[in-house]
Amino acid sequence: MQETVAIQGKLTTAIIEQFRQITGEGFVLLDEESLNNYGHDETEHLLFPPEVVIRPRTTEEISAIMKICNQHRIPVTPRGAGTGLSGGALPHLGGVLISTDRMNSILSIDERNLQVITEPGVITEVLQNAVKEKGLFYPPDPSSRGSCFIGGNIAENSGGPKAVKYGVVKDYVLNLEMVLPNGEVIWTGANVLKNSTGYNLTQLVVGSEGTLGIVTKIVLKLIPLPKYDLLMLVPFQSLEKAGEAVSAIFRAGFTPSALELVEIDALQIVSRFVDSSAVPVTEGTAAHLIIEVDGNHLDTLMIEMETIGTLLADFDAGEPYFADDAQQKAELWKLRRRAAEAVKIQGYTIEEDTVVPRAELPALIRGVKALGIEYNFKAVCYGHAGDGNLHIRIKKEGIANSNDDPEVIRGIRALFKLVHELGGTISGEHGIGLLQKNYLDIVFNETQLQLMRGIKKAFDPNNILNAGKIFD
Repeated sequence: MQETVAIQGKLTTAIIEQFRQITGEGFVLLDEESLNNYGHDETEHLLFPPEVVIRPRTTEEISAIMKICNQHRIPVTPRGAGTGLSGGALPHLGGVLISTDRMNSILSIDERNLQVITEPGVITEVLQNAVKEKGLFYPPDPSSRGSCFIGGNIAENSGGPKAVKYGVVKDYVLNLEMVLPNGEVIWTGANVLKNSTGYNLTQLVVGSEGTLGIVTKIVLKLIPLPKYDLLMLVPFQSLEKAGEAVSAIFRAGFTPSALELVEIDALQIVSRFVDSSAVPVTEGTAAHLIIEVDGNHLDTLMIEMETIGTLLADFDAGEPYFADDAQQKAELWKLRRRAAEAVKIQGYTIEEDTVVPRAELPALIRGVKALGIEYNFKAVCYGHAGDGNLHIRIKKEGIANSNDDPEVIRGIRALFKLVHELGGTISGEHGIGLLQKNYLDIVFNETQLQLMRGIKKAFDPNNILNAGKIFD
């Protein structure tokens, strides 16, 4: 006899059949290969297969699925492209994984009001290119923009290189349609630039890591596309000096459209990985800064670049390398954007996403190197130096994951304490997810955590949606 009742979150054949009736049989996946494919993201080497994968196409389908899961207390993990780095999309409790990969349409581009309405499964770069064709610009551009989804960017409040001038995802989200854990569908705000009508639910959902609801439609603000951009690569003999130069550029009155730091070890690894000789590496180079300016007046941008180049000489900078055309610019950005992938393959599997006030970057870099010696790990650094967001990749022989080794855990805790002492916090754009939640006590007290738990309970009283992420 077919089982017809779920017991404390256990899936049954009857419930599986209900899912098939909602989405169609081909979009409810139970085979081992699919479960394993959806059971990992880019977080270290972790695998947590769900019990079933569902690939809905509409808001209504997600609503119907969530009503069933809420009724039977079945854990649900929402997932975008699976490019996350904090375990936010890992179905560590089993249950249902809802993939938004079929919700991949750009619904409208409003040129009059400079807005776009999109579904969550649209690849970020696809959306950027679509609005670019109309002379418009959506600036947030994570390194994984060629594969990550807009919905995942909403969940993590993603940034990327352009954040230093243009801000992060939260600065462009006007309104969200989302399915609550009980299956109800709401809009969080309005398609307007100003809104002082009640609590700001839109901004609460941005960065909530899929714990409060499943976003199904997104209204984004756009801006006019800048006409020109210039890019240069500057070598430094000292990693700390490169960090000091970052603050100096802003103090001199410049706001680059991107300002990235790449340690030489990371650059050499990624250059070999993509078989590129685009970056000339001279003896004694410790790090490079990638500096971009953009705007509508080319002469002004050229003067800015020349002045910045002169300023950097005070920080032991070498001869700048200017990207002369679009192909050279693309080659430099390819090296930066694929750095994480390359160093992970080389064994630097643990990535921490620290952020400090930009003037504290030299102190953070010094601290990272000292902690590596103290806790017996190697580290390479790269990231969005312009806004103080340093990605630290850690390698310890024989240890692939940050929760496998007591010494690594102690080292990460010491790193996060240093970050907090420098006025920073433990994640700039990757989120807390599954792996960083045990370190939240460093930056939040119990009162703050209880407030967050209260918000979670208000949205999800049965604790079925991405449970165990951010906090238990």
